[in-house]
Amino acid sequence: MLTTTLTRRARTGAGLTLSAVLTAAALAGCGGTDAAPAAAPVAAGPGSSPAAVTGLVVRDPWVKAADKGMTAGFAILVNDSDADITVRSATSPASPVELHTMAMKDGKMVMQPKQGGFVVKARGSHQLAPGGDHLMLMKPSAAIKPGDEVSFTLQLSAGGPLTFTAIAKPFAGAGESYDPGRKTPPASGHP
Repeated sequence: MLTTTLTRRARTGAGLTLSAVLTAAALAGCGGTDAAPAAAPVAAGPGSSPAAVTGLVVRDPWVKAADKGMTAGFAILVNDSDADITVRSATSPASPVELHTMAMKDGKMVMQPKQGGFVVKARGSHQLAPGGDHLMLMKPSAAIKPGDEVSFTLQLSAGGPLTFTAIAKPFAGAGESYDPGRKTPPASGHP
């Protein structure tokens, strides 16, 4: 049920605290924020958790808050391994998820499925950001409000699945829409 997926977090002056507790037997890895990856899975600080077997770290994960309709998840995927890693698919208990990108088509920015997944080069990174590649939450079963937590699991080309939690934030951005029923303004050059 969505109530177990999205948890309303109390907002304090110090901010929101996210934590992920991983067990090496259950997961091959998880994602996090700007903190450097640790050698083994452990409990993590706000919005972060270390890489494990995969070498992939998820930094600064967040979701665009939305009262209804589709929305999207963003992060920085960092590959600390010596081989390319491809994110082939993603799941979330909150909604069906598709890997999407934004591309110019007939002079307009349009959203489309990302063919071949997200490739994170060896010792490189890949940004999931508004106006670019993103994790598309196709049909959230409930509103995603600022402060809610949304969990994701990435299926990778190598290693086990990678699970992380993203915080929902209000975001107006460049006016991009992740709901095709609403009109998307022209691209402004803002990612």
